Amino acid sequence: MAQAKIEGIFTPNMVPLDDRGNICESELRRYIDWLIERGVHGLYPNGSTGEFLRFTPEERRRIIEITVDQVAGRVPILAGAAEANVKETIATCEYYARLGVRAVAIVCPYYYRVSVENIYEYFSEIAKHSPVDITIYNIPWLASPLDLDTIVRLAEEQPRIVAIKDSSGDLPLMMRMLAAIRPRRPDFSFLTGWDAVLFPMLLAGCDGGTNATSGVVPEITRAIYEAVRQGRIDEARRWQYRLLRYNDCLFGASDFPEGFRVGVACRGFRMGMSRMPLSKRHRENLDRLRLTLAQLLEEDGLECDASRGVGHINERHAVSQPGPPSSPFLPNWQGSVSEMDVERLVQEVVAVLAQRTPSPRL
Repeated sequence: MAQAKIEGIFTPNMVPLDDRGNICESELRRYIDWLIERGVHGLYPNGSTGEFLRFTPEERRRIIEITVDQVAGRVPILAGAAEANVKETIATCEYYARLGVRAVAIVCPYYYRVSVENIYEYFSEIAKHSPVDITIYNIPWLASPLDLDTIVRLAEEQPRIVAIKDSSGDLPLMMRMLAAIRPRRPDFSFLTGWDAVLFPMLLAGCDGGTNATSGVVPEITRAIYEAVRQGRIDEARRWQYRLLRYNDCLFGASDFPEGFRVGVACRGFRMGMSRMPLSKRHRENLDRLRLTLAQLLEEDGLECDASRGVGHINERHAVSQPGPPSSPFLPNWQGSVSEMDVERLVQEVVAVLAQRTPSPRL
């Protein structure tokens, strides 16, 4: 029986830690339920936002065990399975397959820079032995980069590889992938991991996203996805500009992904201290981030935990330009975007689309 296509917003969820820096299972389970209740289409544990490198192999397996148990089939799970070498990665794929995940996500080789020819060999070797579907993960700022020819070749020659998560933010690259692969592999999924361009990526034809901000404001990423799918382009554009505000402050407050730990805490979860020691300046920046997020969440009518140093959240105040979102996971939109900003985004997307070379019908 064919597996369902991977599509929608998959949240690369963080892992709450207790006072000793260990996995806080009860809080992780509560966070998983909260994300599902707010409409995420799937979960992506052990991703970059989930700090997979800061956990031991045993902890990574335990995170997937907890996630599978708590999800209980409500949404599909895309489990991060990147280990230090091919042998361990294949063993992890086998273990996660037994747990029943929908697919695994495997990043390009990291630390050592690897040639494109050997990146192909790396993924091919894993695909030949994996009992579970594979999503290849391109994140060039943290691992060896994937080029278009290698991605196309893997999609054409390895049926076990069913999707790509691309976190380059490169819209023309995504469009070229779509044009080259989709006519031959309609089952192949294209996911963007770059939150700042979620809207134009979906507009170009992406099937969904694995977006760090969806772990903090899942209501907004869901609204963008639904609005694009239903043709409500103006609404999706407005929400994208709102998401950009969250994205910039969450990424900009400290080293990635420390801002997202604070962001999840602001939504009411005990996240614990980071496993990465932080300088005084970065701790101060994160304290200021709490105040900024409290204001943004209040403007959007989204709940914020006032006990975590973010101040009291009053009732939503009216502003001059409410938007018309129809997502059941969101209150009436309270932010506003200037006409100049909206026009600029439209022009940027149109300019990129105009540069496309003729290609088979998608």
